[in-house]
Amino acid sequence: MGASLGLTVGRSIVSLSYMAINDSSSDVRRPPTVVVTGASSGIGKACALELDRRGWHVYAGVRSEQAARQLSSEASDRLTPLTIDVTDAGQIAAAAETVARGVGDAGLDALINNAGIALSGPVELVPIDAWRRQFEVNVIGHVAVTQAFLPLLRKAPGRVVNISSVNGGLAAPYMAPYSASKFAIEAITDALRIELRGFGIRVAAVEPGPIDTPIWDKSVGVADQMSEDVDPAALALYGDDLNAMRAVVAKSARTASPVQRVVRAVVHALTAERPKTRYFIGMQARMPFKILKMIPDRLRDWLIRKVVGMR
Repeated sequence: MGASLGLTVGRSIVSLSYMAINDSSSDVRRPPTVVVTGASSGIGKACALELDRRGWHVYAGVRSEQAARQLSSEASDRLTPLTIDVTDAGQIAAAAETVARGVGDAGLDALINNAGIALSGPVELVPIDAWRRQFEVNVIGHVAVTQAFLPLLRKAPGRVVNISSVNGGLAAPYMAPYSASKFAIEAITDALRIELRGFGIRVAAVEPGPIDTPIWDKSVGVADQMSEDVDPAALALYGDDLNAMRAVVAKSARTASPVQRVVRAVVHALTAERPKTRYFIGMQARMPFKILKMIPDRLRDWLIRKVVGMR
């Protein structure tokens, strides 16, 4: 009942937003506009398709023609695929120019920074180039995209939603690269929310716990590849703990929440009159931000090791 009521209210708000954007004095009605990065799969794709279904003009960031064709086949004519590798300054600039021509003086109504990768492994053994790649995609890429689209967001004014993670509040063992990148997103989101308030731009972070998306398989595959390149003797030092952590990740993947829970939070962040600053998806996401931070460090470390099954 509560979920149905919330969905009804959310749709009503979208309708009101749509009416506000399409002023009756204008001869041409236009849907609200949004740019979504990382829309080839997972959370980004689900958000792009849902917003398209709700009548938005979605500019969906993908990295390949195949992904563009697949996404277009599942959406309406309003959805426009954009080639955006968030680590490629030229592609970001070209995408911003395309969107600027499309939205004109009305500006851009929303930006969803979702593109991301998850690299894992012991801090000692993750190659430095992998660390750089993690931050280039998850942090620098988000900032570069935000900078490129802020002039258009300021015109509307629009909203920014950064897809963060439970790992933005909890530095999990053997997930330091990913956790560090999400901690950075938390800091950037907090600063940006204050800096852009004067322009009427609302900024929110969405904090999912484990979500049923392909990122699980991708991250395991990357970890396996990195393990092949590491000195076996060095890797053996962490063997038991790594196996315990892999078991926890596998269990989390099996019990992950459906992606639509994240989509509902994103829709609320984009359409509510008073959006939240943070959206926690599941208790697993709420605990690191609300409870674990109040526990002394050594006790928290012990609890994490106990839960994971580390020695």
